[in-house]
Amino acid sequence: MKQTHLFLFFSLIFFHGLTGQMDKKEVISSIEWEVNGQYRYFYEAPQFDKQLYDYPSVGIQPTYTVKWDVGYQIFIASAYFNWDRDENRRYWDLREFYYQKAKNNWELSVGVKRIFWGVTEASHLIDVINQSDALKSFDGEEKLGQPMVQFSWFSSNWGSLDLFYLPYHRKQGFAGEKGRFRFSTVLESSAIGYESEKKEWNPDFAARWKHYIGILDIGLSYFTGNGREPFFEFDEQGNINAFYPLVNQIGLDLQITAGALLLKFESIIRKAKQQEFFAMDAGFEFTFSNVDNNGLDIGLLGEYLYDERGNWSLTGFQNDIFYGSRVAFNDTQDTSILGGGIYDFDTLSHLFSIEATRRLSNGLVCSIEGRVFSGISDEELFLLFFKQDSYLSVSVSKFF
Repeated sequence: MKQTHLFLFFSLIFFHGLTGQMDKKEVISSIEWEVNGQYRYFYEAPQFDKQLYDYPSVGIQPTYTVKWDVGYQIFIASAYFNWDRDENRRYWDLREFYYQKAKNNWELSVGVKRIFWGVTEASHLIDVINQSDALKSFDGEEKLGQPMVQFSWFSSNWGSLDLFYLPYHRKQGFAGEKGRFRFSTVLESSAIGYESEKKEWNPDFAARWKHYIGILDIGLSYFTGNGREPFFEFDEQGNINAFYPLVNQIGLDLQITAGALLLKFESIIRKAKQQEFFAMDAGFEFTFSNVDNNGLDIGLLGEYLYDERGNWSLTGFQNDIFYGSRVAFNDTQDTSILGGGIYDFDTLSHLFSIEATRRLSNGLVCSIEGRVFSGISDEELFLLFFKQDSYLSVSVSKFF
């Protein structure tokens, strides 16, 4: 993050200038800590030299929050530190560091922030603001902090509009020589270039409008700038040339809430000099509530995923179906389980997954996660490198 120091410097000046009045009003501040210990075990033999079977790691995330002006002004700072046997997973990231002011029907945020877009379960196609933290999570659910200026406008009649100025691009991290989920050639972030002459300082812009009409929630989004996914080129020897292209993306997300049934849809059209494609994710979630009158909720999920890039899709979701079930016990320990799989109609590859969490005591949470790669086809350009990376992980997090 050293390249973002200039942006953070100006953010601090902006924050200091706007908070001179803090001594005149009630200020509420707090600091929270999350300490996480994780153990990941890969039960298949490594595909590449120097890869290991097991990876213990420790993560620490402090979060400082201060609110004043009856909550209409807020400052949040949160950092994440991780240690792992894989040298590339020994890193730190500024997750959030921003000032936010709300007034009437608008809101302004300046600094480093995380934004999440999307309604579907298997893939968040429209989620393009933040870079995925692939070192932290294989499924892309974790995000790196993104420097930004965000302005939001709200109307009960017209919905909400979010506008983003993103002055700096964050590169995605990749596993090191000892790590799993890597290519045959170790790919370092520093080796990935840019199409833009301004490189990481190319200004990105984004906008999203969202509203609800009866049972329908709708969102329209637009993004232009450095893509969040690298574009990969392979030579005959298997060497990789990767760079971040300039892209324009239009996104649509819909959700219909009809009682216990949720109908979900996400789609994008992304244009770049190297490729232009359409992708979508459409499905449902139906929940059986309070089964047997004991508080048990069982949800059934199904989604179809399509990507015009075919095997060049980084996710491998080019013509796939996702199926799964979400079980919430609604007990005092907040026990929940999400399990399912993704099946590729073209290559017959199969990916199974399970996630479970349970609170052991006050502030202590245990999580179990597993991924199984089954019958990965040689036609899979990217998943082929991970075909022997099935794993089970157990993590314990302490919040205080």
